[in-house]
Amino acid sequence: MAKSLIIVESPAKAKTINRYLGKDYKVEASVGHIKNLPAKELGVDIDNGFTPKYVNIRGKGDIIKTLRKEAAKSSDIYIATDPDREGEAIAAHIAEEITAKGKENGKNIYRVLFNEITKPGIEKAMKNPGRIDTLKVAAQQARRVLDRIVGYQVSPFLWKTMYKGLSAGRVQSVALRFVCEREKEIEAFEITEYWSITAEFETEAKASLHTKLSKVDGKDPEIPNEATAADLLERIKKETYTVKDIQKREVSRNPSAPFITSTMQQEAANRLRFGTKRTMAIAQQLYEGVELGDEGAVGLITYMRTDSTRLSEEAVKNLRGYIDEAYGKEFLPDKVRTFKSKSGAQDAHEAIRPTSLEHSPDKVKKYLSREQYALYELIWKRFVACQMAAAKLDQTSVFVEGGEFMFKGVGSVYKFRGFLQVYDDYAEEKEVNEEEAIIPDGLDVKQKMLPLEVDPHQHFTKPPPRFTESSLVRELESKGIGRPSTYALIVSTILDRGYVERVDRRLAPTTLGKDVNKLLQTYFESLFNESFTARMEGELDTIATGEATYLDVMNEFYESFTGILNKTDPEEAKLIEETDVKCDKCGSPMIIRWGRNGKFMACSAYPECKNTRPLPEDEERMKIDEPCPECGGELTLKQSRYGKFIGCKNYPDCKFTKPFTLGIECPKCKEGEVVERFTKTKRPFYGCSRYPECDFVSWDRPVPTACPSCGNHYLLRKYTQKKGEHLKCPECKNEFSFDLTSADSMESAA
Repeated sequence: MAKSLIIVESPAKAKTINRYLGKDYKVEASVGHIKNLPAKELGVDIDNGFTPKYVNIRGKGDIIKTLRKEAAKSSDIYIATDPDREGEAIAAHIAEEITAKGKENGKNIYRVLFNEITKPGIEKAMKNPGRIDTLKVAAQQARRVLDRIVGYQVSPFLWKTMYKGLSAGRVQSVALRFVCEREKEIEAFEITEYWSITAEFETEAKASLHTKLSKVDGKDPEIPNEATAADLLERIKKETYTVKDIQKREVSRNPSAPFITSTMQQEAANRLRFGTKRTMAIAQQLYEGVELGDEGAVGLITYMRTDSTRLSEEAVKNLRGYIDEAYGKEFLPDKVRTFKSKSGAQDAHEAIRPTSLEHSPDKVKKYLSREQYALYELIWKRFVACQMAAAKLDQTSVFVEGGEFMFKGVGSVYKFRGFLQVYDDYAEEKEVNEEEAIIPDGLDVKQKMLPLEVDPHQHFTKPPPRFTESSLVRELESKGIGRPSTYALIVSTILDRGYVERVDRRLAPTTLGKDVNKLLQTYFESLFNESFTARMEGELDTIATGEATYLDVMNEFYESFTGILNKTDPEEAKLIEETDVKCDKCGSPMIIRWGRNGKFMACSAYPECKNTRPLPEDEERMKIDEPCPECGGELTLKQSRYGKFIGCKNYPDCKFTKPFTLGIECPKCKEGEVVERFTKTKRPFYGCSRYPECDFVSWDRPVPTACPSCGNHYLLRKYTQKKGEHLKCPECKNEFSFDLTSADSMESAA
């Protein structure tokens, strides 16, 4: 009897699913997409209904042959790619490849959706197979084609104006705009000085109360400088004080909703310091299945790309039973908590939650990597807390009055921690506990209070912070830009392109990013703005729901797009800065231009004069204090696509070059020196200057410092989440901080 074939995306998912299905099933993996638009052409027939010209991805030939072969001998075929639009498109491409040309080949091709990779989840999906959703396929195709058209027709504009290889994107360029605009706000921000005044009062029973000046003559205090603060201080000290009022109230704090994709990324960044891409990779592992000893591979969480806070009735029922048993009835609210999803949410899947309460974090910890455990514990606790009782606080506010001055002290005490017993939301706690005071017992209205200390405090207003990866995702989500499946990709794209860099774990635009954004906003502002991009996201949703057709949306977009494009002439667009420097070869003014390796000065008489030179600030930094051995000219540091090198300033008349090294002898051949190089994806690595004769290579940057333990002539610069940046000896493996203290002191500091 022929077996049924199940096709999934990843080998890890295939392995987990294979455990739960009997011998009548064969599980194969497509290993992601098998088709894509061609790399070296537009790949969209605009005149023929925007028909995409998909081609098989290079390297997927053997996989496609295997899928065809297994499909040919299978009774039924179930395509179980991820349950979202991307997965639906992959399913459609697989079905197209395994179906005989020109006929259905007699096969029954079904679509099954696994919201969770567990035995119950798989059995439920297999009992309710459907067909490939052509509307979802069309919506994903529209997104892909839109992105290709925008990228393919706008990017050359950047090439013409700056240099070849730059790219613009329908969504990535809006994300870049957000980062650049935030940087402008920071640069334009004017820091303002202001002061506050606190007072420590003592009761007749010698108990103390910490307060802050809250009113002066019935108004909020305005203390712009030290002189005003000093004047107030003198007046405050002359008054006598009594308790004016004591206000008590109960404050409730409710738990947050279970995770959706964006909130998971934000909390993983805040608590675990995971980037968005890293978070999604770990979540994918937890979803697809982790080996749990004798239990085998088990999917620990539900599908991780979702914008819905909805939970299944069964999941809530099981959770309420777990809370009752593990924490007691007082931790269980009378009614089931429901959470409203944001406007425009697709609500296709549940919120992200554990698949089974049997798999507590402590129980599975020994089977998980440190990162998997950290994220799983976070998801578990957020899920459990979302159905627990509210936390209750008794908050007391004491108002102390003397003359025109009113001081306020606020103290809060938890009478019932509720959900905080599981998920201690420290970010919110910080807001609640700001200016907290210990309220002494026995306070009464009109009671005399003695001011022991009155202190002024200087403050300065702060500019808005730069975006973190997670706060940029939150901004995109709030503006309706991007979807759960694209957030991580958007952030990683602007980082990988070099438009944005991480500075102290926050996103700052590079000089390149600022200039790319400046060009796009000058000539394509109506295309790369939040309202247009958000509207297009909504249009894509209407294709998935059947409210609009693929052709309707594409025609509407292309009409607007070509109108914008036709108004812009790349020949007229310029990003050139004039300078006062004269060309040392023809006397024409030098101008600042962009090249693949950054900004440089070039002769304005180009192409008649092809003289170039570094920017003045770079020129000074790049000088080498030795003459050229071939012509006696000045040597300077230069940059190629493969890294830095030393060359003669008289190029092209003199073509002398030599490697720029780190000043460290090659540890392998002992003849060359270590140099910095770059891969095709711009990732730095370190090799020998005698390559290819010597093949020494290191991903970690060597440092010219001898090892204090074994005397090895260099150390490696390393980074781990626990220890941060530190040094490690490649010979004895000992680790040191940058002041060369031992690893023991590093551990204790960590």
